[in-house]
Amino acid sequence: MTTTTPPATSARVRAITESVTLAITAKAKALRAAGEDVIGFGAGEPDFATPPHVVAAAQAAAADPAMHRYSPTPGLPALREAIARKTERDSGLVVSPDEVLVANGGKQALCNAFLALIDPGDEVLLPAPYWVTYPEQIALAGGRTVVLPTDAASGFRVTVEQLEAARTPATKALVFVSPSNPTGAVYPPEEVEAIGRWAAEHGIWVVTDEIYEHLVYGDARHVSMPVVVPELRERCVVANGVAKTYAMTGWRVGWTIAPVEVTKAMTRLQSHTTSNVSNVAQAAALAAVEGPLDEVAAMRETYDRRRRLTTERLNAIEGIVCPEPQGAFYAFPSVEGVLGRTVGGRTVTSSLELCEALLDTAKVALVPGEGFGAPGYVRLSYALGDDDLARGLDRIAEALA
Repeated sequence: MTTTTPPATSARVRAITESVTLAITAKAKALRAAGEDVIGFGAGEPDFATPPHVVAAAQAAAADPAMHRYSPTPGLPALREAIARKTERDSGLVVSPDEVLVANGGKQALCNAFLALIDPGDEVLLPAPYWVTYPEQIALAGGRTVVLPTDAASGFRVTVEQLEAARTPATKALVFVSPSNPTGAVYPPEEVEAIGRWAAEHGIWVVTDEIYEHLVYGDARHVSMPVVVPELRERCVVANGVAKTYAMTGWRVGWTIAPVEVTKAMTRLQSHTTSNVSNVAQAAALAAVEGPLDEVAAMRETYDRRRRLTTERLNAIEGIVCPEPQGAFYAFPSVEGVLGRTVGGRTVTSSLELCEALLDTAKVALVPGEGFGAPGYVRLSYALGDDDLARGLDRIAEALA
């Protein structure tokens, strides 16, 4: 009699995949460790140092015995209060500290939200291209992702008509992101309002990720959906954090803003997973959100210059079409016109194969669009030093000449 050994891991874990952005970054770092001169366009991470006053606050906290103990799961009271003030200052959304839950980075904040809102069988509308983590977290919660494709012709923005066509009795939530990772798209205020009113009319929850709120360029403007659609306030979760705005990716501090009952539910969940965020990191985040935005403005000015250079250089390469991003720090060009060419001695037929060939031969790390639900595109972060940016763009151009 033959017996079958059950899998060692759970079905829910087998249903999710590794982050393609982290995988590309890890491979690039491994090549560098082996002595290769690799230029990484993969990571969504500022190349600036965390502001000195933030680091000083963390150093002081590390020396304070009061910070060496457990603290409340939802966050230090002073930080929750500061996040409430910062939110009103930056977006106009008036919230109470009781609506704030501090989490270990934006990823945990979003995962808390999906696990608290989504039951098995619930459908979640997700415009594509999307950040690689959203569908995996929705799957972890037992939900079903309904992908709504967009492209450069639509400005990578979903329409109310698309949303309505995808709505079913099982639709529980919409993931809304502006500015967008990976495309850099920013929705105009009137489109944010129209989508928010549609969601409110149909009783659909909105999980809106505002992590790039301060990184907008030109005439683009970030607006918070529950501000322009107040009736959505009780069915909306806002996710944010210090990672991108204050160059604090490694500090791991994010948060959600949600109706009090949902915040309490997410707090119960977090109390059984990670409990409180590191007190030292929370002290750093407090200094960041309470401090001035001068250094943020300087970073944004640098990113603005780099995005224009990146767009210009990519569009000069035959076969690549790169819309100018309006926010975040990513370019998301179409490489359809390159597919079928020989790169590094092999014919590439997909954006995934192209990224593999460019990493192996030109030693540049890009992220393939497949991971974002957008085959035929690639994502390049321009949050890297000016010299590396120029050298990397040179290498791409030479490899595709």
